[in-house]
Amino acid sequence: MKLNTFRRRHFTKILSIPLVVASCTILYSYTSLTRQKTIQSPGINGLVPAVGLDIQVMATEPMLKNPTNISVDEKGRVWVTEAYNYRFDITKKPTNPTGDRIMMLEDTNKDGVMDKSTVFYQGPEMNAPLGICVLGKRVIVAQSPYIWAFYDDNEDGKADRKEIMFQGIGGEQHDHGAHAFTFGPDGKLYFNLGNEGKQIRDKNNNPVLDQDGDPIDQNKYRQGMVLRCDPDGSNVEVVASNFRNMFEVAIDSYGTLWQSDNDDDGNKSTRINYVMEYGKFGFNDEMSNASWRSPRTNMEKETPLLHWHQNDPGVVPNLLATGAGSPSGMMVYEGTLLPKIYQNQMIHAEPGNNVVRAYPVTNKGAGYTATIANILTDPTDQWFRPVDVCAAPDGSLIIADWYDPGVGGHQAGDLDKGRIYRVFPIGKNDYTIPVFDFNSAAGLVSALQNANLTVRYKAWVGLQALGTRAIPELEKLWRQKTADSRLRARALWALVKMPGKGSTYIQQAIKDADPNIRIVGLRAARQLKLDVAGTVAKMINDADPQIKRELAIALHHNKDQNAPALWATLAAQNSGTDRWYLEALGIGADNQWDQFFKAYLKKVKNPLKDDGSKDIVWRARTDESLPYLSQLASDEKTPLENRLRYFRAFDFNTGTAKSTHLLKMLDLQNKTPDFTRLVLKHMDSKAVGSSASVQKTLKEVLPSLYGTPEYVDIIDQYKITSENPKLLQLAIEKYNMPIAGTSLAALTESGGSSLITNMLAGNDLEKSKLLLIALGSVGTKESLDLLQSVAFDTKYNLEIRKLSATAIGRSRGGRVRVQELAAAANTPADVLAELKANAPSGPRPGGAVTANIPPPSTGKDLSSLFRELTARKANAAKGKAVFARTCFVCHQVNGAGLDFGPKLSEIGSKLPKEALLENIVNPSNGINFGYETSEISMKDGSMVTGIVFSKTETEVDVKYPGGTTEKLKASDVKSIKELKTSLMPEGLDKTMNKQELADLLEYLSSLKKKS
Repeated sequence: MKLNTFRRRHFTKILSIPLVVASCTILYSYTSLTRQKTIQSPGINGLVPAVGLDIQVMATEPMLKNPTNISVDEKGRVWVTEAYNYRFDITKKPTNPTGDRIMMLEDTNKDGVMDKSTVFYQGPEMNAPLGICVLGKRVIVAQSPYIWAFYDDNEDGKADRKEIMFQGIGGEQHDHGAHAFTFGPDGKLYFNLGNEGKQIRDKNNNPVLDQDGDPIDQNKYRQGMVLRCDPDGSNVEVVASNFRNMFEVAIDSYGTLWQSDNDDDGNKSTRINYVMEYGKFGFNDEMSNASWRSPRTNMEKETPLLHWHQNDPGVVPNLLATGAGSPSGMMVYEGTLLPKIYQNQMIHAEPGNNVVRAYPVTNKGAGYTATIANILTDPTDQWFRPVDVCAAPDGSLIIADWYDPGVGGHQAGDLDKGRIYRVFPIGKNDYTIPVFDFNSAAGLVSALQNANLTVRYKAWVGLQALGTRAIPELEKLWRQKTADSRLRARALWALVKMPGKGSTYIQQAIKDADPNIRIVGLRAARQLKLDVAGTVAKMINDADPQIKRELAIALHHNKDQNAPALWATLAAQNSGTDRWYLEALGIGADNQWDQFFKAYLKKVKNPLKDDGSKDIVWRARTDESLPYLSQLASDEKTPLENRLRYFRAFDFNTGTAKSTHLLKMLDLQNKTPDFTRLVLKHMDSKAVGSSASVQKTLKEVLPSLYGTPEYVDIIDQYKITSENPKLLQLAIEKYNMPIAGTSLAALTESGGSSLITNMLAGNDLEKSKLLLIALGSVGTKESLDLLQSVAFDTKYNLEIRKLSATAIGRSRGGRVRVQELAAAANTPADVLAELKANAPSGPRPGGAVTANIPPPSTGKDLSSLFRELTARKANAAKGKAVFARTCFVCHQVNGAGLDFGPKLSEIGSKLPKEALLENIVNPSNGINFGYETSEISMKDGSMVTGIVFSKTETEVDVKYPGGTTEKLKASDVKSIKELKTSLMPEGLDKTMNKQELADLLEYLSSLKKKS
């Protein structure tokens, strides 16, 4: 098996036979703040827990393999989803035809080491599951395109039956589909779908409807989604959307949601989010669904901001940017065993950075700030890939380690390894699980206070089953003012969900001295739909900014007659310095901006009086705000750069009034050319193109734009045929530049082909030659038809005809056409040689056809090559030169290089040399999501091969090796097929000798995140 022998050097780190592991305890102890290790037993020498913590190996292979997600139950047993068959369609590795397993691991003698394993379920339909949640006798498993519910009716540790809970989520084995479920303090289940989940359907394959009664799909929601539902799968809500790929929702006792999100690989923009309910989180353009890379007004200058559209109105801010990585499982630790710094904080498994860490959070206005505190790292072994973390019933942390040279990305370097660790304070190494009484109200209330979610689930279910008989014991905890606020919150959630009791306890909660409890009361009123507007009215004067945020959110889609005035009162308090609060106000006004903004105008007579009111105008989505938005965008006292945000805001207002106001801006005196161009760009050209004012302005502004891409864009936007002669002139002047092709594409699409043929039929041979060079780069049906007609028509000069025949094969679209013509019987003999000379004989960037794409490699055993390379004395500086020669055309390092494949600035932090070698030699065996090769068939019969990096209703943006891009009209695209082959060429390693390859590996492994 490829790369398997690489792991032999690691076998001394963790003993691979469970019986041996079970007989010893493996611990670290720290004797000082300098983190000097005292190793009591061999086995995990590289793992470094934080000061004050110890670590223990609980289980290792062959007891489990390739763990992807874990859940710890009330008995301290660890349930594991395995992905032995992960991406077998790409990796071509051996698979288990009996399917992947769901394992239950148990420590029967309470020494902290698992000595018993049970296969809970294995079946051929289990195909790389990515999430597991144990809820008593029910086990929920996420495995795209399904969410399965398994039942252990007799509690023997084996599934007795299973049923589909949800389906239709993404494609089979897709990492960006369905992820883990989490039990919330409100009795709800929370889960998320990555950006390839796209939709969710019920067990009968019917569309699942959201809280508004609309189907949950990409027609309404962009990209990845956070959802919640009742335990039986009913009452599904979309809580937030427009993420990329999130692996697990973490929810605290107040009902506040947190999660991480993966960036497009290589862009150092992974993030942590406070999931503001009903918020949109900016992965793609909210209106068009265009990629974050697509040009837009007021684009952010820093990639971590640009990546998530942080300058756009309607995007919830990121809590924390965490750079490069591959964030996975997450939880909120609400136990007391670990040191204070980790209590009540997010704890996160980050396999890309080989670390488990916490994000201590503090309130800041209506939002939060966070820092990073590492819990467990391994600076010596990049195969440490922690993928999930859970709290055990004793309060210790249980961590799953995928243990692999890579970290997902459609690739697994090894199929057989996997580890489970336990982290706990020094001296607390006994894995003693409390005995829970789930039969009495007092026992259930006690269990409700445990750190483990399965324990809390069983307590919740038991308390709800007892009903009013549980209330006295719950009230003891609820009324205990000295108790931990989070424990009181759990009691409150249980009380408000008692039939007929919600209103009583909500009224108590919203008057509580603790703002977090007041928030729970308000959230409970929303969930139960108990006079939400009335509750908001009672709390409207609360000074706490976090409460004000929740009051704004509570008005989301609320139709109460008092809702607009309540919102206006909250909006009038906007300071202009708290983006969290502004976005909460936007969420509250969603779909009701007309009424809400009118109420705001009654309260705030001058909406341009200060930064707070200007931000309301910027965030609004209503015709009522457009006069004020126009004033802000036109304010000559403010530098134009600072007004770009207001021009961008026009894109989020879709009514016809937008263009009317923009049209008026063209009549302003003293307007600058830059200002005029912005106005033209943001208008609806179909609505105002015939306006005399627009036509006059276009005549004035186009001369100043001549020669720029913006010149062609405006001509295309407004369909200005009068500029056709100048488009022809521009194409000849810039014949060898991209603008020449776009100019001629615009010309031919606007009916200007006769200008081209007249030029080619004329006497200016030199200009005609330049024109044909430019025309050969276009590749549209119109341009190819024109070139073919000239090549075949004897009225043209023979040299022009030959040059036309040659030009046909130069474009991505022409490569199919030229093959057909070279073989056609009616092709004129005098241009046949030129056609045959340009018929494709191999793959070409942007123009390869299916037959020319080599099949994916079946993989090579790289063990001996790796040993040979690592035995050499490698030089990173020389490796940098090799990189510049062989990799520079497709990859960037710290901004240098061409932007095509993943950026590699920190690749050495993510991948060890083994995995780097694998990616160089067998690039098709692990293609990162978002960098897959797509074969695009056009309606005109042509074909293009590249990476689709953005797709909207109107455009498909394609990137080719070398970093060049092309916009295709969606209406011209017939189909898009994802290929199994990387555009990175196979055999790249053959272009260098062994020493150069060793030097290249040394250089790549030196590209690490700066501390």
